[in-house]
Amino acid sequence: MMGSASNEKIGVLLASLPARFTGKVCEIANRTKKLGQDDPRRITHSLKVGFALTLVSLFYYYQPLYNSFGASAMWAVVTVIVVFEFSVGATLGKGLNRGLATLVAGALGIGAHHLASLSGHIGEPILLGIFVFLQAATSTFIRFFPKIKARYDYGLLIFILTFSLISVSGFRDDEVLELARKRISTIFIGGSACVIVSILVFPVWAGEDLHYLIAANIEKLGNFLEGFGGEYFKTLEDIAESKDDKAFLLGYKSVLNSKSSEESLANFARWEPGHGRFSFRHPWTQYLKVGALIRQCSYRIEALHGRLITADVQVSPEIRNRIEESCTKLSLESCKALKALASDFRIMTKSPSADPHIANAKAAAKSLKSLLKSGLWEDIDLLEVVPAATVASLLLDVVNCTEKIVESVYELGSLANFETVEATVSPEKSHELGKICSDKKSPMMDCPHVVVKITESPPVLPVNIGKTGQQVLEV
Repeated sequence: MMGSASNEKIGVLLASLPARFTGKVCEIANRTKKLGQDDPRRITHSLKVGFALTLVSLFYYYQPLYNSFGASAMWAVVTVIVVFEFSVGATLGKGLNRGLATLVAGALGIGAHHLASLSGHIGEPILLGIFVFLQAATSTFIRFFPKIKARYDYGLLIFILTFSLISVSGFRDDEVLELARKRISTIFIGGSACVIVSILVFPVWAGEDLHYLIAANIEKLGNFLEGFGGEYFKTLEDIAESKDDKAFLLGYKSVLNSKSSEESLANFARWEPGHGRFSFRHPWTQYLKVGALIRQCSYRIEALHGRLITADVQVSPEIRNRIEESCTKLSLESCKALKALASDFRIMTKSPSADPHIANAKAAAKSLKSLLKSGLWEDIDLLEVVPAATVASLLLDVVNCTEKIVESVYELGSLANFETVEATVSPEKSHELGKICSDKKSPMMDCPHVVVKITESPPVLPVNIGKTGQQVLEV
């Protein structure tokens, strides 16, 4: 009986293996497809690495080139493997670090070998050991400096490796100068191949990624604030009927952990040459300041989100009616300011489109403060007021954070020479103007003309209509 039961289990297991294997293969295929769809540049990067590696491998396969470099040609292959990164900035940073470190360490290694050889056969290994110890200990300690570690850590690592290889191997190899020349040449060839392919073949710029990451983070905060008021002040009937997707309320969570990504992208961007509207000396440090302010705002939003998922979401109708208007307006105006700012920032323009919303948010904040300080709460239980007062206080902090973000982005726009736009078309006015023109059978006949006065910016919002039917813009 025991044997037959065991055989049945083994049979069932063997029978299910094909289906399990097929399911696993399909799961891996779906994950691979999703990985490529999320960012198609990953596929391009993989092909670029393969192309660069094949290119430098010719130094090992092609006999005339192999005769020139010998086994040292393998260093070109190794260089491509360790240097080629996803973005141009990361590749340039690693390539320059490796190239300069190899050059300096090679020269010092040859010098150390020459000095050690003057001390005789007995003193040479002792002196070489002292040199290796001193440079390794000194270089390793220098790597602990934060600024050095951020930009030159890889270079110092290669410096230690190259100096040790040349100085130590030179003790057994008389042609140490030729050895150093071959290694430096092949490393330079491998690094050059990486940089050229990275820049010329579908380049990925770390600076652009950082710019769009900051813009997306600002917009995520705006998305949360846009829906917060409606969610917090819902009645029991609204909650029962609501089946909307709440994903927009969770977008801010990625902002909380964006510090490491921003710092890495900013570090890589400093290595990149000028491209597009990003100059070589672009103010990348200011991006980090903006990112820090965005995270400070996201911490307040995290606290606000906590009030949505706790039991105190349903405040009493009396308290809700007193603060709902001010809180909702404050949240919406902050949202509009952030979204307008993100839109202008993404296309690298500097306009005062966020300023009216900031002014409205500050007015709502002032009204909310007056309401909280008034005597309307004396007849209400304090425990019922505290949850709503906490939310109001957090929203007031959000307004202050939003204003700081706007000011910081304006400063960045000035440093980066963003295109100045004196005014923008509000969505409401733009829609009204488009409706007027679309209602006419012939847009060239009856649709009012638009006269725009600008300095160096796109068309802006008409503010009045003259008697002749001509809309005039004052800038």
